[in-house]
Amino acid sequence: MTENTVTIATQVVGEGEDAITYDVRGDLSSGVPLFVFGAPMDASGFQQLAEHFADRPVVTYDPRGAGRNPVGTSDISTAQHADDIHRVVAALGVGPVDAFGSSGGAVNLLAAAATHPEDFRTIVAHEPPNATFLPDGEEVLEVIADLKKTYAEKGDGAAMAKFVALVMHDGPVPDGYLDQPAPDPAMFGMPSEDDGSRTNPLFRNMPAIIEYRVDTEALRGFGDRLVIAAGVQSGDTMAARGARAVATEVGIEPTEFPSHHGGFQDSPGYPGDPDAFAARLREVLDR
Repeated sequence: MTENTVTIATQVVGEGEDAITYDVRGDLSSGVPLFVFGAPMDASGFQQLAEHFADRPVVTYDPRGAGRNPVGTSDISTAQHADDIHRVVAALGVGPVDAFGSSGGAVNLLAAAATHPEDFRTIVAHEPPNATFLPDGEEVLEVIADLKKTYAEKGDGAAMAKFVALVMHDGPVPDGYLDQPAPDPAMFGMPSEDDGSRTNPLFRNMPAIIEYRVDTEALRGFGDRLVIAAGVQSGDTMAARGARAVATEVGIEPTEFPSHHGGFQDSPGYPGDPDAFAARLREVLDR
Protein backbone atom coordinates (compact mmCIF):
# COMPACT_ATOMS: atom_id res chain seq x y z
CA MET A 1 0.00 0.00 0.00
CA THR A 2 1.32 3.44 -0.89
CA GLU A 3 0.57 6.82 0.58
CA ASN A 4 -1.66 7.56 -2.43
CA THR A 5 -4.03 4.71 -1.46
CA VAL A 6 -4.23 5.60 2.23
CA THR A 7 -7.21 7.66 3.35
CA ILE A 8 -6.21 10.74 5.36
CA ALA A 9 -8.84 12.30 7.61
CA THR A 10 -8.15 15.66 9.25
CA GLN A 11 -9.82 16.49 12.54
CA VAL A 12 -9.68 19.24 15.17
CA VAL A 13 -9.95 18.71 18.91
CA GLY A 14 -10.72 21.70 21.15
CA GLU A 15 -11.69 25.26 20.35
CA GLY A 16 -10.13 28.71 20.19
CA GLU A 17 -6.52 28.83 21.33
CA ASP A 18 -6.82 25.20 22.43
CA ALA A 19 -7.73 23.93 18.96
CA ILE A 20 -5.34 21.19 17.83
CA THR A 21 -5.36 19.85 14.27
CA TYR A 22 -4.50 16.20 13.71
CA ASP A 23 -4.53 13.73 10.82
CA VAL A 24 -5.43 10.05 10.77
CA ARG A 25 -3.91 7.97 7.99
CA GLY A 26 -5.74 4.71 7.44
CA ASP A 27 -8.48 2.95 9.38
CA LEU A 28 -8.27 3.27 13.17
CA SER A 29 -9.91 -0.16 13.52
CA SER A 30 -7.07 -1.85 11.61
CA GLY A 31 -4.52 -1.95 14.44
CA VAL A 32 -2.80 -0.01 17.18
CA PRO A 33 -2.23 3.53 15.89
CA LEU A 34 1.27 4.94 15.65
CA PHE A 35 1.26 8.59 16.76
CA VAL A 36 4.31 10.45 15.40
CA PHE A 37 5.11 14.07 16.11
CA GLY A 38 7.67 16.73 16.95
CA ALA A 39 7.78 20.26 18.31
CA PRO A 40 7.80 22.80 16.85
CA MET A 41 7.83 20.72 13.63
CA ASP A 42 4.28 20.19 12.42
CA ALA A 43 2.65 17.19 10.75
CA SER A 44 4.13 17.94 7.33
CA GLY A 45 7.58 16.97 8.60
CA PHE A 46 6.48 13.41 9.31
CA GLN A 47 4.94 12.49 5.98
CA GLN A 48 7.95 10.46 4.84
CA LEU A 49 7.99 8.50 8.08
CA ALA A 50 4.24 7.88 7.95
CA GLU A 51 4.54 6.45 4.45
CA HIS A 52 6.64 3.60 5.82
CA PHE A 53 3.81 2.43 8.08
CA ALA A 54 0.95 2.06 5.62
CA ASP A 55 0.16 -1.32 7.20
CA ARG A 56 -1.23 0.37 10.31
CA PRO A 57 -3.06 3.60 11.17
CA VAL A 58 -0.72 6.56 11.65
CA VAL A 59 -1.64 9.76 13.45
CA THR A 60 0.20 13.06 13.05
CA TYR A 61 -0.61 16.46 14.51
CA ASP A 62 0.40 20.08 14.54
CA PRO A 63 1.65 21.00 18.03
CA ARG A 64 0.23 24.04 19.77
CA GLY A 65 1.20 27.28 18.03
CA ALA A 66 2.42 25.55 14.86
CA GLY A 67 1.09 24.55 11.45
CA ARG A 68 -2.67 24.84 11.09
CA ASN A 69 -3.27 25.74 14.74
CA PRO A 70 -3.93 29.23 16.14
CA VAL A 71 -0.81 31.35 16.50
CA GLY A 72 0.14 33.47 19.47
CA THR A 73 3.04 35.20 21.16
CA SER A 74 3.00 33.89 24.74
CA ASP A 75 5.22 31.09 25.99
CA ILE A 76 3.91 27.52 25.70
CA SER A 77 4.41 25.11 28.59
CA THR A 78 5.31 21.45 28.42
CA ALA A 79 2.16 20.74 30.46
CA GLN A 80 0.06 22.34 27.71
CA HIS A 81 1.71 20.17 25.06
CA ALA A 82 1.26 17.05 27.20
CA ASP A 83 -2.42 17.81 27.63
CA ASP A 84 -2.81 18.42 23.89
CA ILE A 85 -1.27 15.01 23.16
CA HIS A 86 -3.63 13.41 25.68
CA ARG A 87 -6.63 15.13 24.08
CA VAL A 88 -5.68 13.82 20.64
CA VAL A 89 -5.25 10.25 21.94
CA ALA A 90 -8.58 10.48 23.78
CA ALA A 91 -10.30 11.80 20.65
CA LEU A 92 -9.12 8.77 18.68
CA GLY A 93 -11.19 6.62 21.02
CA VAL A 94 -9.28 3.38 20.38
CA GLY A 95 -7.25 2.97 23.56
CA PRO A 96 -3.48 3.21 24.03
CA VAL A 97 -1.26 4.07 21.06
CA ASP A 98 2.36 3.59 20.15
CA ALA A 99 4.04 6.99 20.06
CA PHE A 100 7.20 8.40 18.51
CA GLY A 101 8.20 11.91 19.52
CA SER A 102 11.24 13.69 18.14
CA SER A 103 13.12 16.74 19.39
CA GLY A 104 10.79 18.95 21.43
CA GLY A 105 8.11 16.38 20.70
CA ALA A 106 10.21 13.81 22.56
CA VAL A 107 10.18 15.97 25.68
CA ASN A 108 6.45 16.53 25.33
CA LEU A 109 5.93 12.79 24.89
CA LEU A 110 7.86 12.06 28.08
CA ALA A 111 5.68 14.59 29.89
CA ALA A 112 2.47 13.11 28.46
CA ALA A 113 3.58 9.57 29.31
CA ALA A 114 4.31 10.58 32.90
CA THR A 115 0.89 12.20 33.38
CA HIS A 116 -1.24 9.86 31.23
CA PRO A 117 0.54 6.48 31.06
CA GLU A 118 -2.74 4.81 30.10
CA ASP A 119 -2.57 6.58 26.72
CA PHE A 120 0.49 4.69 25.52
CA ARG A 121 1.60 1.15 24.75
CA THR A 122 5.17 1.90 23.65
CA ILE A 123 6.88 5.30 23.65
CA VAL A 124 9.96 6.22 21.63
CA ALA A 125 11.55 9.55 22.59
CA HIS A 126 14.06 10.55 19.90
CA GLU A 127 16.71 13.10 20.89
CA PRO A 128 14.85 15.14 23.52
CA PRO A 129 16.75 18.46 23.83
CA ASN A 130 16.46 18.49 27.60
CA ALA A 131 19.15 20.02 29.80
CA THR A 132 17.88 18.83 33.19
CA PHE A 133 20.45 16.09 33.69
CA LEU A 134 23.33 17.53 31.68
CA PRO A 135 26.47 18.55 33.59
CA ASP A 136 26.42 21.80 31.60
CA GLY A 137 22.68 22.27 32.11
CA GLU A 138 23.08 25.72 33.67
CA GLU A 139 25.23 26.87 30.78
CA VAL A 140 22.68 25.56 28.28
CA LEU A 141 19.88 27.43 30.03
CA GLU A 142 21.95 30.63 29.99
CA VAL A 143 22.28 30.27 26.23
CA ILE A 144 18.53 29.69 25.93
CA ALA A 145 17.87 32.82 28.00
CA ASP A 146 20.11 34.76 25.62
CA LEU A 147 18.20 33.31 22.65
CA LYS A 148 14.92 34.48 24.14
CA LYS A 149 16.35 37.94 24.77
CA THR A 150 17.69 38.14 21.22
CA TYR A 151 14.32 37.04 19.83
CA ALA A 152 12.47 39.67 21.88
CA GLU A 153 14.85 42.45 20.89
CA LYS A 154 15.91 41.55 17.34
CA GLY A 155 13.45 39.02 15.98
CA ASP A 156 13.63 35.77 14.07
CA GLY A 157 16.80 36.00 12.00
CA ALA A 158 19.18 37.00 14.78
CA ALA A 159 17.70 34.47 17.21
CA MET A 160 17.56 31.63 14.69
CA ALA A 161 21.23 32.13 13.81
CA LYS A 162 22.13 31.69 17.48
CA PHE A 163 19.85 28.67 17.72
CA VAL A 164 21.44 26.94 14.73
CA ALA A 165 24.89 27.59 16.19
CA LEU A 166 23.78 26.00 19.46
CA VAL A 167 22.27 22.86 17.94
CA MET A 168 25.35 22.40 15.74
CA HIS A 169 27.71 22.73 18.71
CA ASP A 170 29.33 19.37 19.44
CA GLY A 171 30.08 18.75 23.10
CA PRO A 172 29.25 20.49 26.38
CA VAL A 173 28.59 24.22 26.30
CA PRO A 174 31.76 25.78 27.73
CA ASP A 175 32.11 28.71 30.08
CA GLY A 176 32.33 31.86 28.00
CA TYR A 177 30.22 30.46 25.16
CA LEU A 178 28.17 33.67 25.09
CA ASP A 179 31.32 35.81 24.91
CA GLN A 180 31.91 34.85 21.29
CA PRO A 181 30.58 37.11 18.51
CA ALA A 182 26.98 36.46 17.56
CA PRO A 183 26.65 34.56 14.25
CA ASP A 184 25.56 36.49 11.18
CA PRO A 185 22.07 35.35 10.10
CA ALA A 186 23.22 35.61 6.48
CA MET A 187 25.59 32.69 7.13
CA PHE A 188 22.49 30.50 7.40
CA GLY A 189 20.48 32.20 4.67
CA MET A 190 18.35 34.11 7.15
CA PRO A 191 17.27 37.76 7.03
CA SER A 192 18.96 40.22 9.36
CA GLU A 193 15.95 42.53 9.40
CA ASP A 194 13.34 42.21 12.13
CA ASP A 195 9.88 41.82 10.63
CA GLY A 196 8.26 42.49 13.99
CA SER A 197 6.52 39.13 14.33
CA ARG A 198 6.90 37.14 17.54
CA THR A 199 4.84 34.03 16.79
CA ASN A 200 7.65 31.54 16.06
CA PRO A 201 6.67 28.39 18.01
CA LEU A 202 10.32 27.39 18.42
CA PHE A 203 10.97 30.32 20.74
CA ARG A 204 7.55 30.12 22.33
CA ASN A 205 8.55 26.59 23.47
CA MET A 206 11.62 27.94 25.24
CA PRO A 207 12.69 27.56 27.95
CA ALA A 208 9.93 25.08 28.88
CA ILE A 209 11.10 22.12 26.79
CA ILE A 210 14.77 22.64 27.65
CA GLU A 211 14.24 22.95 31.40
CA TYR A 212 11.38 20.46 31.86
CA ARG A 213 12.04 18.23 34.87
CA VAL A 214 11.60 14.72 33.49
CA ASP A 215 9.61 12.48 35.87
CA THR A 216 11.99 9.54 35.81
CA GLU A 217 10.09 7.62 38.49
CA ALA A 218 6.89 7.65 36.47
CA LEU A 219 8.72 6.66 33.29
CA ARG A 220 10.34 3.64 34.95
CA GLY A 221 6.85 2.14 35.11
CA PHE A 222 6.98 1.61 31.35
CA GLY A 223 9.83 -0.87 31.63
CA ASP A 224 11.01 -2.03 28.22
CA ARG A 225 8.08 -0.18 26.59
CA LEU A 226 10.16 3.00 26.97
CA VAL A 227 12.79 3.72 24.31
CA ILE A 228 15.02 6.78 24.43
CA ALA A 229 16.93 7.18 21.19
CA ALA A 230 19.83 9.13 19.72
CA GLY A 231 21.17 9.21 16.18
CA VAL A 232 24.45 7.50 15.38
CA GLN A 233 25.54 10.60 13.43
CA SER A 234 24.50 13.10 16.10
CA GLY A 235 27.75 13.00 18.03
CA ASP A 236 27.67 15.05 21.21
CA THR A 237 25.17 17.64 20.07
CA MET A 238 22.89 18.87 22.81
CA ALA A 239 19.77 16.85 21.86
CA ALA A 240 21.72 13.60 21.62
CA ARG A 241 23.41 14.29 24.94
CA GLY A 242 20.01 15.08 26.42
CA ALA A 243 18.70 11.69 25.27
CA ARG A 244 21.61 9.81 26.80
CA ALA A 245 21.36 11.75 30.05
CA VAL A 246 17.62 11.10 30.42
CA ALA A 247 18.13 7.41 29.64
CA THR A 248 20.80 7.17 32.32
CA GLU A 249 18.55 8.80 34.91
CA VAL A 250 15.68 6.46 34.05
CA GLY A 251 18.05 3.51 34.27
CA ILE A 252 18.00 2.25 30.69
CA GLU A 253 20.48 2.16 27.84
CA PRO A 254 19.93 4.73 25.08
CA THR A 255 18.90 3.16 21.78
CA GLU A 256 20.82 4.01 18.62
CA PHE A 257 18.87 5.11 15.57
CA PRO A 258 20.24 5.68 12.07
CA SER A 259 21.29 9.10 10.85
CA HIS A 260 20.92 12.30 12.86
CA HIS A 261 18.40 14.57 14.62
CA GLY A 262 16.21 14.84 11.52
CA GLY A 263 17.08 11.44 10.08
CA PHE A 264 13.44 10.40 9.61
CA GLN A 265 13.17 12.64 6.53
CA ASP A 266 15.20 13.66 3.52
CA SER A 267 15.37 17.45 3.38
CA PRO A 268 17.22 19.67 0.89
CA GLY A 269 20.67 20.34 2.32
CA TYR A 270 20.04 18.04 5.28
CA PRO A 271 19.74 14.49 3.93
CA GLY A 272 18.53 11.85 6.33
CA ASP A 273 17.94 8.13 5.97
CA PRO A 274 14.16 7.70 6.24
CA ASP A 275 14.18 4.08 5.03
CA ALA A 276 16.67 2.89 7.65
CA PHE A 277 15.11 5.13 10.28
CA ALA A 278 11.64 3.70 9.72
CA ALA A 279 13.02 0.16 9.76
CA ARG A 280 14.67 0.82 13.13
CA LEU A 281 11.48 2.34 14.52
CA ARG A 282 9.49 -0.69 13.38
CA GLU A 283 12.08 -2.95 15.02
CA VAL A 284 11.84 -1.29 18.44
CA LEU A 285 8.03 -1.16 18.28
CA ASP A 286 7.78 -4.87 17.41
CA ARG A 287 10.33 -6.19 19.89
